[in-house]
Amino acid sequence: MTKYSWIDSCVGRWCPNAERVLDGFHIVSWMTGALDKVRKRLWNQARRDGDENATKRMRGAKHAVLKNPGDLTDRQSATLDGIRNTDPKGQIYRAWQFKELLRTLLKHPVEQARGELNHRVFRASHSRIPEIVELAKKIRRRRPDILRTIQLGYSNARLEASDNRIKATIRMAHGFHHVTNLIALIMLRCGGPDIRLPQPRT
Repeated sequence: MTKYSWIDSCVGRWCPNAERVLDGFHIVSWMTGALDKVRKRLWNQARRDGDENATKRMRGAKHAVLKNPGDLTDRQSATLDGIRNTDPKGQIYRAWQFKELLRTLLKHPVEQARGELNHRVFRASHSRIPEIVELAKKIRRRRPDILRTIQLGYSNARLEASDNRIKATIRMAHGFHHVTNLIALIMLRCGGPDIRLPQPRT
């Protein structure tokens, strides 16, 4: 049983006709999380082995491998080019390639994505990179949800934005004496009506 299995049981009982999808951001975050674990493992290994060349090439690699290629600075692009042969098996660069393949896969038509996903997961499961092999198992388990996400194109980005706005409002309300004041502030910021406060006269 997985961490979120209770969601499937609740949805199956109370919303039997609902289709479960995943947010594309969270799918990519699985890959970036696994990629960062690969980077940390290789970084620590290079430091233990006293490999100064490898540690020098990986310096600053965190931002280079986790950002989208189009958002890289010139320095980060150079760093990414430098990690191709950081370790003998090229693990960090192959992990980065898989991350990019998975990210772009979400933009493909579902029929094309179905075949490509099977191919990518098969290669990932045989990559001999422990973190990527484990991720391949997770993707294989959630394959139907991922394909429905691609097919329907749904996203919870608006909900995430509302949650972040509420969290920011709670920080602003620190020191309020009554929770009703906090609720009123949240309704004011997130309720939708464009309330214009009176302007002071000059």
